[in-house]
Amino acid sequence: MARKNIPTDQHAPQGRDKRGFLKRQWDRVESTDAAGVRTAYYLIIICTVILTCIGMVMVLSSSAVEYVSKDRDPFSLFSKQAMFGLAGLVAMFAIAALPMRFLKRLAWPVFFGAVALLGLVLIIGKEVLGNKNWIELGPFSVQPSEFAKFAIILWGATVLAHKSRLLRDWRHALVPVLFPGGLAVVGLVMLGHDLGTAMVLLLVLFVLLWTSGAPKIIFVLTLVLSLVGVIAMTILSPNRMGRITSWLGLNGDDSSGLGLQALQGRYALASGGWFGVGLGQSRSKWSYIPEAQNDFILSIIGEELGLVGTLAIVVLFVILAVSMYRIAHRSRNLFVRVATSGVIAWLVGQAFINMGMVTGMLPVIGVPLPFISYGGSALLAALCGVGLVLNFARDQIRHGLPASEEDVAAGAQERKA
Repeated sequence: MARKNIPTDQHAPQGRDKRGFLKRQWDRVESTDAAGVRTAYYLIIICTVILTCIGMVMVLSSSAVEYVSKDRDPFSLFSKQAMFGLAGLVAMFAIAALPMRFLKRLAWPVFFGAVALLGLVLIIGKEVLGNKNWIELGPFSVQPSEFAKFAIILWGATVLAHKSRLLRDWRHALVPVLFPGGLAVVGLVMLGHDLGTAMVLLLVLFVLLWTSGAPKIIFVLTLVLSLVGVIAMTILSPNRMGRITSWLGLNGDDSSGLGLQALQGRYALASGGWFGVGLGQSRSKWSYIPEAQNDFILSIIGEELGLVGTLAIVVLFVILAVSMYRIAHRSRNLFVRVATSGVIAWLVGQAFINMGMVTGMLPVIGVPLPFISYGGSALLAALCGVGLVLNFARDQIRHGLPASEEDVAAGAQERKA
């Protein structure tokens, strides 16, 4: 083979080399070989376990001080989080081992169960800080809206895959995933005044429909309905309106009002420097950041572990997203692609919404950091979502490239003939 002439212009090859490098890396991400899927499978497990362990350590670090000052057990929240974490890891591997056809059969019961629990919240639910999201079960509180995220992904992917040949008709794409199913779940969550969770659910619905190839009119309709709902929920709530105006800087000196949590969170991030003040040494968790173990736990990570620790969290979520994307990209099965994309939107999308909120790029809307913020229901549901993707990866490792829905239908017709 003849060698190609090498250009003498130094700038041109550098540009081409750079583009070639980026293309090669993206090609590696989209690799469909079995080794790449196996690597993605183990990376998903490793990142998930590391994030969960970091979350447990940081929940203990951020909550112990306030509990000691109140003469309460400093290990109380850590013990509950660890228990839910262990249960979640067991559920994750259990879901990963189930036959895919069994998961599809569970879709409708899981969806109706989630809707029933969301309705039950409005009747007997516990209200905390204006949000009615929890059902108390003895010493524990369960948040059904977290499990609704998992339910709507499994159910939505099952329905869209079953209707794959009809999705070009906007009516089939609309019913029942967006209306009435999706809007019913979002509506019940909004009736509990949890705007953050409702926004994450809308993001998940948008991605499910986008990945399935639904007509563009559906996305326009989803976007319009989302904007109307979010604006209405914001205007009708003085607290949310105050947070928006505080974020926009319209409240003047709001350092002791609704902007306190966001401001103290940024102070904590800034005081951490490159390597932080040391694990357990945060000063902001001494009641400067209210409920530091919840939505603003990233601020404590930034203060104690510094920019390096914060970027490590970002890198872990990016690796998780790329590994899950590889599973979705490799599959020709619409159910696998849609469900995996929904899990990415849920976990990784919610993570970056939380990071934007903590860093001040977005207003405070009450969205926790997956795997890390305190919350047993959120952790258990997130690990179940990861188990769903691991199920698809295991199937690809065992049987190779999954058949598409069209291939399955064509094979059935050939057997009949």
